[in-house]
Amino acid sequence: MIGLIIKRMFQLLFLLFGISFLVFSSMYIAPGDPAAMIAGPTATESDLEAIRENLGLNDPFLVQYGRYLGNTLQGDFGYSYQTKQSVAEAIAIRFPNTLKLAIASMIVAVVIGIITGLVSALKHNSWLDVTATTFALAGISIPNFWLGAILILIFAVNLQWLPVGGLNEPFYTVEGMKQLILPAITLGTASAAMIARIARSSILEVIKADYVRTARAKGVKERTVIWVHTLKNAMIPVITVIGLNFGFLLGGTIITEKVFAINGVGRLMVDAIAMRDFPLVQGSVLLVATLFVVVNLFVDIVYTYIDPRISYD
Repeated sequence: MIGLIIKRMFQLLFLLFGISFLVFSSMYIAPGDPAAMIAGPTATESDLEAIRENLGLNDPFLVQYGRYLGNTLQGDFGYSYQTKQSVAEAIAIRFPNTLKLAIASMIVAVVIGIITGLVSALKHNSWLDVTATTFALAGISIPNFWLGAILILIFAVNLQWLPVGGLNEPFYTVEGMKQLILPAITLGTASAAMIARIARSSILEVIKADYVRTARAKGVKERTVIWVHTLKNAMIPVITVIGLNFGFLLGGTIITEKVFAINGVGRLMVDAIAMRDFPLVQGSVLLVATLFVVVNLFVDIVYTYIDPRISYD
């Protein structure tokens, strides 16, 4: 297991190096002039040239990338072109909101997805199965921005049960939980539908296994058969989907943060791209990529505890 972690750490370094190169290259060839964004419409050409020289934008591509990579390895992600704020500080301020939203959405997805998949599999070909399958199809098909707008219209505007947006209260307070409900449902619905479909297929496969039939023939309680013999052995593909979806949720909160006016990393990234704020874009993407790889490493470790037959030695 230690060998696996060390190996993945090396893979993480190479992956982040490749991602940093791709992101830096994309921003380098993207249309638009950061100097013009900084100086504003009234700037003269001499003003723009002075800004480019000060930021090192006149240097060749490899020189700029080498300087950026060297600073990044020292923990210096640079400063925002627009606000002059440290990139690390700007991300640190907003990341808790994104993390809270991703965790809340994942809880919604796991609870709804596993329960729906389990009921659908146990009541195979019944009206409950058809309803659950329809929910899964609808959950994957409905766009986040539309679902978020509908939830706001119903529960915030008409019924006034929940706040319209924002995420500025501690999550452990009543108001903080209220602020999380609508965005968590909006973001977690598609993941819940995907988990439900995978859980249904996996449980249907496991429930026909010989050891499940043997457990029932020996008179084991149906509750034990379902929760111990069936669900546990069906969780490997489900955990894979959960891990991948959590990584996607950390980097895919952009639309939800926009709809619910949440000051998170996704919204920061979109605004930075629009303003050609290269350091903010690069820092945000590196953070999301790192978290995605770490989550997948955690999933690989969890495998060995769920199924002792899995070994990475």
